[in-house]
Amino acid sequence: MRFGLTTDFRNPTDSGRTTAVVYADIIEHMVWAESIGFDAAYIFEHHFTGDSYIPSPLIAATAIAARTKRMRIGPDIAILPLYEPVKIAEDGAVLDVISNGRLDFGVGLGYRPEEYAGYGLDLNKRGARANEALQIIRRLWQGETVSFHGKHFDIDGARLSPRPVQQPNPPIWVGGFSQGAARRAARFGDGYIGPTSKPVYEMYLKELSAAGKDPAKARVMGGDLWLVVSEDPDRTFATYAPHLLYWFNSYAKWFEGTDTSPWPHFINAEALKSSGLVNVLTPDATIALLKQRFAEVPVEMFTMMLSPPGIPLSQIEPNLELFAKKVMPHFRD
Repeated sequence: MRFGLTTDFRNPTDSGRTTAVVYADIIEHMVWAESIGFDAAYIFEHHFTGDSYIPSPLIAATAIAARTKRMRIGPDIAILPLYEPVKIAEDGAVLDVISNGRLDFGVGLGYRPEEYAGYGLDLNKRGARANEALQIIRRLWQGETVSFHGKHFDIDGARLSPRPVQQPNPPIWVGGFSQGAARRAARFGDGYIGPTSKPVYEMYLKELSAAGKDPAKARVMGGDLWLVVSEDPDRTFATYAPHLLYWFNSYAKWFEGTDTSPWPHFINAEALKSSGLVNVLTPDATIALLKQRFAEVPVEMFTMMLSPPGIPLSQIEPNLELFAKKVMPHFRD
């Protein structure tokens, strides 16, 4: 079992710090996280948020790759329909070369109309656009000279140089919450990335069978967004709560009027705590929870968030050290 951290690089306007300082601090903490045993650093993506949410996950991942030796790196997830497939295939290949074969390429569709409007794209065509892009990217990474004439992309004679280090291609992880996402992951991906609930996992297995692939070879990456290990969970939750409320409620606002709404607006910390979406647990309770999770879904890389927006990263170091020292060893070979 391997353990990874995810981040969105957000810097709320009242943080009192510049975005340059926040970005540098997060990169530094990912380097530090590798030194204490974490296996991956993954980057979220959103656009036009007003709080410096990272819009360029491959660039951020490259910065981390240049400072690390062992961690897997990549987007979790890149909003694939916003990209031209040849360009992102080239960028991914360069990242794989710079990292010496450590790219995990996580992709999804996104859901915010503002992002598609800002890119001049039709939100309703994002699924078909992603399906074509996934085919093009895989063929390019596998060394083909690609000509492709679809509904969304018209390409003649594209060929990558350099090629990725990983062969036949860096793993493509397809994420999402829906049946369509599970189908896309089964047809065009090397694995599924996202919520690791048993129903979602079983949906993915069924789609693998429907695609003529062996469900026994299913690959799954994901975990709990907010899992924090503490010897004093109540005190730690109180420290994290204002920053977690900011994180959850900004998403809840983005969900309004879209086809995605995994949680509501939370009026206070108690409502968030009772939702079950945040786990602040002792080491022993964390071990028990993860054993239950892994019994239901055989995750090969368990991921969780590095930190909520606005919190000084020095405050989260004891929690990550506790996880590394008292939880991880129970799941290593």
